[in-house]
Amino acid sequence: MKSVVSAATLHKIFMAVKIRMKRVGAKNAPVFRIVVADGRSPRDGKFIEQLGTYQPRKKENNFTLDLDRAKYWLSKGAQPSDTVASFIKKATKAATAAAA
Repeated sequence: MKSVVSAATLHKIFMAVKIRMKRVGAKNAPVFRIVVADGRSPRDGKFIEQLGTYQPRKKENNFTLDLDRAKYWLSKGAQPSDTVASFIKKATKAATAAAA
């Protein structure tokens, strides 16, 4: 019996490096670090590189991101989480607006 799996599904299953958030804040005061980590490591476990921070309690300008390093890791095949992907999109948009 053969199972049919799409290439996109296989890519998500076997991709080892993720760009995701790691919680470091205190109880009821969340603060996150945006990190590059092995997909098998726990959420708050070891990571390869820190790319930025996210403070959800702040109203404006609540995240920092090293966009050059994020693009580097994306070029190497790292998969961002949904939230981190939205941060990368916002940072790219802000960088192009600042350059223009």
